[in-house]
Amino acid sequence: MLPRQRWQIAAPVPDLAARLAGAFGLSPLVAQVLINRGITTCELAEHFLSPDSWVLPEPGAEFAQMGRAVELLAEAIVHNKPIAICGDYDCDGMTSTALLLRAVRALGGQIDYAIPSRMHEGYGINCRIVEEFFDRGVGLILTVDNGISAHGPIARAAELGMQVIVTDHHDLPDVLPVADAILNPKLMERTSPYAYLAGVGVAFVLAGELARRFEDNGDLQESLLELFTLGTVADLAPLVGVNRAWVLRGLARLPGSTNPGVQALLAVCGLLGRNDLKPEAIGFALGPRINAVGRIGDPVTVIELLTTDDPAVAAERAGECEQANQRRQVLCAQIEAEAIALVEAQQKDGLDLAQQRVLVLAQPGWHHGVIGIVASRLKERYGAPVFIAAIEGERVRGSARGIPEFHIYEALKFCADLLDGFGGHPMAGGFSLRGDQLEAFKVRLQDFARARLQPEQIAPLVEIDAAVQLAQINRALVEQLDRLQPCGLGNREPVFWVAGARVVQQKAMGKEGTHLQLLVSDGTAERRAVGWRQADYLPLPEFVDIAFSARRNEYQGTVKIELEVAGLRAATAAPFVLPAPPAFEESIEWHDHREGDGAAFLATFVPDQQRPVLLYGHERPQLPPGWPVHYDRPQENYRYEHLLLWSLPPSPLHLLWLLAVVRPRTVHLFAATVPAFHPWKLRHQLQASYRPGLPFEILRLSQHCWVSPRIVCEALVEERFLEDWRPVIDANLHGWLGAERLQLAEWYQSRADVLQELLRRPASLLQPLARSCDSLC
Repeated sequence: MLPRQRWQIAAPVPDLAARLAGAFGLSPLVAQVLINRGITTCELAEHFLSPDSWVLPEPGAEFAQMGRAVELLAEAIVHNKPIAICGDYDCDGMTSTALLLRAVRALGGQIDYAIPSRMHEGYGINCRIVEEFFDRGVGLILTVDNGISAHGPIARAAELGMQVIVTDHHDLPDVLPVADAILNPKLMERTSPYAYLAGVGVAFVLAGELARRFEDNGDLQESLLELFTLGTVADLAPLVGVNRAWVLRGLARLPGSTNPGVQALLAVCGLLGRNDLKPEAIGFALGPRINAVGRIGDPVTVIELLTTDDPAVAAERAGECEQANQRRQVLCAQIEAEAIALVEAQQKDGLDLAQQRVLVLAQPGWHHGVIGIVASRLKERYGAPVFIAAIEGERVRGSARGIPEFHIYEALKFCADLLDGFGGHPMAGGFSLRGDQLEAFKVRLQDFARARLQPEQIAPLVEIDAAVQLAQINRALVEQLDRLQPCGLGNREPVFWVAGARVVQQKAMGKEGTHLQLLVSDGTAERRAVGWRQADYLPLPEFVDIAFSARRNEYQGTVKIELEVAGLRAATAAPFVLPAPPAFEESIEWHDHREGDGAAFLATFVPDQQRPVLLYGHERPQLPPGWPVHYDRPQENYRYEHLLLWSLPPSPLHLLWLLAVVRPRTVHLFAATVPAFHPWKLRHQLQASYRPGLPFEILRLSQHCWVSPRIVCEALVEERFLEDWRPVIDANLHGWLGAERLQLAEWYQSRADVLQELLRRPASLLQPLARSCDSLC
């Protein structure tokens, strides 16, 4: 059964899209995506499309206490004063830790680190770590991706005479801790290009400013760019401001990284040697392998992976990350299945998520290290905020994931008196509480959710940029969409939709049969589509509205364009809308060779061409190998200067199709005689190929038989496959005209007068051509 979804389709702005498209050489579809992102002027578009040209403000002007933080670190390095980092066990925290370890060591500093135990201590710096640092002689503590709410541990450090620099990006508490310096982008204006840095971004800026203090020319910070990119994308930081500019550079550097750990990680993911990495490579391959260690293993594995200069050590640690990820996948699948079964049982007992507006689940035996992933999957499945927890004796520890209209951190603050601890962002968070407070916590969350959400908002949200025809989803469009990269939070992947697409094929795929594979057609083209974790929607109805992002799939040197399903809903056959006839921007120069020696002309004309010509026609000659010539079907996205018509096409429709796709500067007409196709052969072809209710490709059959589509339609009526072909063509071609209906439907009605209007002058050549074409209708 198809899911209940909220489809939010952006309103088209065709005039503005056309202006932006013309100014930047874009498809109007890509221009519409820019408009949907708030980029509505040429100045904004120029800025967005050229992040390498940005002039950024100095970090010291944006981070009020950056100077103090750099001074403390520089003094510790110069005087060989031990420094220690307290990190975090997620990808952001571990890449932040590795980044600053590499930076301080490169500058000659004495630095170590500690990461709290996820299983036994939970998130953030604690007094045990502070006291352990003190016992090891540490004089300066540096928190990364944590610390902004750690009042007690930071106060304890001050009691012991240690200095503390807090680098964090989480939401601010009502009162800040008394640290020696605090670097947090939440303290600056939201208009700052640094305002959306993740924890690793703050660490990256600090490392760069520290390197500058030691008169490094920028090489050190540049060498840390891959770690910044890994942590930023994996933490789902908004890809705006400096994140957009730096992640774009970092993705380009990843394939050739000099960090052995990064290379080893690429190898275990099967991405080694790929030069076209996008954020999804981190989000679905690199990031999960790093995060898996923090969730169910020892973060030391990742720190060693990302800080070692020994390829053998890096390979070993990357292998350990791979093993942890495989264990994590098994745990997630198990907990997700149990959680879904629990929800379905509650729904049978009367649970109405639209009324409750928040999903709260807690079970003993669940591994709290992976429940955050399960929370994300449940949120995608049910479209509600999800709070999921592991019951561990008298203690409950959980993770939360939100929807756009629901602020997770504010929800947790609303329940603060019931919680032992909490933290997070608008879209995600973590919490802990005593078991005897669990029911009160559920009730409080429901009160918060009912005050902020409407029942209709409890459904997965599908944000859509524009309606398209499948024929528009091609390599040229995907290459233009790449100009919008990197895509992620704050610059989401473009999503398009097709109304009333026919589901030609559907099946489950993957080892466990959890994914959905489709072949869909809207009459303009067929495309393969993949729906990750959507196989339980099978069987799909015959017609669907399908929302998707476009992907380039490269396998063994072959590149195909496929769709990644973002949304599905039941539909009827698409309504038939006549497209405008093709327009030619340039006049076509016609050359009539019907009275001459066609073969002789080809022998002298074709070899002299710098680019291939297109030779089309019935029983047209086969020219010698190596000559610059293509035959019959024009190649995709290739503009030919010369079209050679050995014979006239079977109808004006075919001729118009050919001219619209080829867009030639000159047409050379030979008009060789085409033998008549016997009507009994046509009848045989119809009986062999026509199947009621299935697509029937009239143009291909008429091309094969070299007869007009009108003749094929009349033959269908004569054979009693159809009562009358005209109403079918005029009303709805979706069911049986097949893959070329939308592009070519109006051309079925083409006549010589339309042809003359499109082909323009010289009239002396058009008149005999028009008479010949009219006789073929």
